[in-house]
Formats: sequence, structure tokens, C-alpha cells
Amino acid sequence: MEHRLECTVDQVFIGRVRLMLPDGESTGIFKAAVEGPVQLTPTGLVGDEQADLRHHGGPDKALHHYPAEHYAVMAQAWPQCAGILAPGVLGENISTRGMTEHEVCIGDIFRIGEAEVQVSQPRSPCWKIDRRLKVDDASRFVEAAGITGWYYRVRVPGKVAAGDAIELLVRPNPWLSLAHYWDEVMAHRPDAGSLRRIAAAQGLAADKAQRWRERAQWLETHAG
Repeated sequence: MEHRLECTVDQVFIGRVRLMLPDGESTGIFKAAVEGPVQLTPTGLVGDEQADLRHHGGPDKALHHYPAEHYAVMAQAWPQCAGILAPGVLGENISTRGMTEHEVCIGDIFRIGEAEVQVSQPRSPCWKIDRRLKVDDASRFVEAAGITGWYYRVRVPGKVAAGDAIELLVRPNPWLSLAHYWDEVMAHRPDAGSLRRIAAAQGLAADKAQRWRERAQWLETHAG
């Protein structure tokens, strides 16, 4: 994989927590594009909120980046949703074209506007995607297709805006694209050695590293 990747932010999205009808669950998935620069802090964009802080938000999930190209994949699978499948619908903060899970690696460090961020993990889709799109098992489809987007932790806070360049600064794990990560961890019976190597990857979120170490231990204990 060539150690060069440059892209441009198409849109920046933020949103407040609101209720998701008809069951009244709180969610931060509804976001709107903003004009001008927004301050990115170690816990996310100013003005952006998450309802379930156990699974969303926090230092290792401060900023969610989602490739706009993936919406065409979903529109083909669910034509009835084509009218709403556009950037921002899955609750992302950053939308681009030209960066996907095949080009981005765990641990990559990027400059976005004034900020410096690091890829910490892919997004793990949840049931709120199903509710948002009104499609059963939409989250499973997104995960199985590896079109989940990814999260950044913030290394250097600063303002970000639509039109900002996204510049790759450091790539500590050129072997671990997000696409490869998903292929390895989603295998029916992953290779324990591969899981241990992934768990040791520089920049991977600590909870994910622990999860794959434990999975590797289980596989080794139950080998044969």
C-alpha cells in the first residue's frame, strides 16, 4: 500500500440528542451539515452529542468518518431508501469521497484542517441504523460488507471545516487496512496469531485490543 493519501472534507455534520420515534429511544444519529469551521476537541466536535456514551463518543470515538461512496451500495440493496441515503444519514461527522476502508489503516495519523487525528477503530454498526433506515438487519449488512466507516481519536485539537484537506502524516501499520481488519476479525474461526498481531497494532483502541487478545487466547485454548 503506497504511503500517500490525500483527500478533502466534503461536509461536516453535528447534531443534538433527540428521540427516535416510535419507541422514543434517545439517539445522536440525526445530524446536519454545518457551514464554516467547527472546533474539534478530544471528545468530539463542539455542538455534537451522543446518546449512548457506552458505545458512542469518548476519546477513542471522538470523530466518525464515513465514505460517501457507500451510500450507493446501500441504495442498490434497498431501493426503497434511495431517497434518504445521502451523507449524514448514518450519523457521521465527516464525509468524503476517495477514502475508504481499503485505503485507510488502523493507527493512521492525519491532519484535518488545524487538527491532528488518529484512526482508532472501525465503527461497529448498531440497531439504530436499522431504525434510521427502517430496514431490518441493515446494521448487519453494513458490517458484513465492511462499509462501516471509522473513528478517530484527537491528538491535536483544532478547527475543521468542509473544504479542508485530509493529509496522511504517519502510517504505523501499512499491513492493517480497515478492510483487512474486518476480514480477519469477522472470519468464522480467525487465526489466533493474526488476532494477536492486530491486538498489538499501534493506535488500535485499547478495548478492541483486549477483545482480540481474549479471542486469541480462547482459540488457542480450544485448538483442535
